[in-house]
Amino acid sequence: MVATIKDGGFLNTMKIKIIKIIKFVGIVNLIFVSSACSKIDSGDIVQFEILEQTPNLPGTPFNYSNIDFPIHFSVIDTIASDVVVHTPFDKDNTLPNNRITDEGATLGRVLFYDKNLSQNNTIACSSCHIQSLGFTDDRPLSEGFDGGFTRRHSQRITNARFYGGGKSFWDERAENIEDQVLQPIQDPVEMGLTLEEAVAKIKQQNFYGPLFKDAFGTEKITSDRISKALAQFVRSIVSYQSKYDEGREQVNTIVDNFPNFTNQENLGKRIFMSKRGNTDASCIACHYTETFTSEFPTNNGLDAVSADDKGVFETTNNIDDLGKFKVASLRNIAVTGPYMRDGRFQTLSEIINFYSNEIQAHENLDTDLRDKNGMPFRFNFSQSQRQALLAFLNTLTDYELLKDIKYSDPF
Repeated sequence: MVATIKDGGFLNTMKIKIIKIIKFVGIVNLIFVSSACSKIDSGDIVQFEILEQTPNLPGTPFNYSNIDFPIHFSVIDTIASDVVVHTPFDKDNTLPNNRITDEGATLGRVLFYDKNLSQNNTIACSSCHIQSLGFTDDRPLSEGFDGGFTRRHSQRITNARFYGGGKSFWDERAENIEDQVLQPIQDPVEMGLTLEEAVAKIKQQNFYGPLFKDAFGTEKITSDRISKALAQFVRSIVSYQSKYDEGREQVNTIVDNFPNFTNQENLGKRIFMSKRGNTDASCIACHYTETFTSEFPTNNGLDAVSADDKGVFETTNNIDDLGKFKVASLRNIAVTGPYMRDGRFQTLSEIINFYSNEIQAHENLDTDLRDKNGMPFRFNFSQSQRQALLAFLNTLTDYELLKDIKYSDPF
């Protein structure tokens, strides 16, 4: 693969294995990996090592575009007069010009797992979004291609399709998933390529041409097509086969006892969906669709003051967004620890304890987490209530998704 270095500068050859540099005036000898830094002049063409691999794909693409969702994904439910459980499809952020196709998502799957999309072929999108972990990372911060660490915990991407408005990242700096999927590739810590370099590396692999043709009609490889294919795959990662879903299909409304639940799990469900005390505080206030998420960023009182991480404010510069963050889906929450934007909580029990006793009085604390005097409302769960909530949250685990071959590594 050849990639043009536009601006010159130094490349650390300990981090990137350079096969050769071709000068416009002639051919320079092979450069071997050493502890020295080699000067790359503007206009040089650098040939990077390509990770040799071939995807193992079915003759007929897997079904990504016509998933048989359960009926409750299409039904608006009411818990109380002012609490409505909207259908996920009300919040579908699929762009009109990038509908999911089986061929497009197949290409996206290959790109998602391709480590050639990092500077030294060590990191793929899947490195920080691991299928068996609900498409997140089990470390507080994710490690990038040369050992650096990300600023925030890897956010769960399951059901990203059903986040109303479509904005991505904890601080919602990406307008849509198409924008989001390209940013880690270009991030100097995460994957460390320019889009031009990424395109060039992909072009060097023979199997990509037919995949792009199946997805888009021609073998042309562009960053826009990479973006669209990755976004199609990400939107196809949906959870709808958990124990919760099995129970929901057997009742008329979400507030009914689920026949497949234990008494403790049904109690946990009632606690999750009920207002506490004489307030509007409830778990479902911020996780209110069948995908258990919200379409608006919020401040959950994790800290009293936003010092190092100002959240959505960093994107909007609106003081009302200070300390607010995107709300992640609770689907597969039991397998996606550690939790919160900085991975500070290792277990679900710690999260439940936080909402029970530790919500902080941030100036932008969500109104649904305040009492009638505007102070933080702490849920004060009893021990049995905490255990019931934990049991209910475990019913949201979709074991089929965690092992489904169509979302797995094709290499």
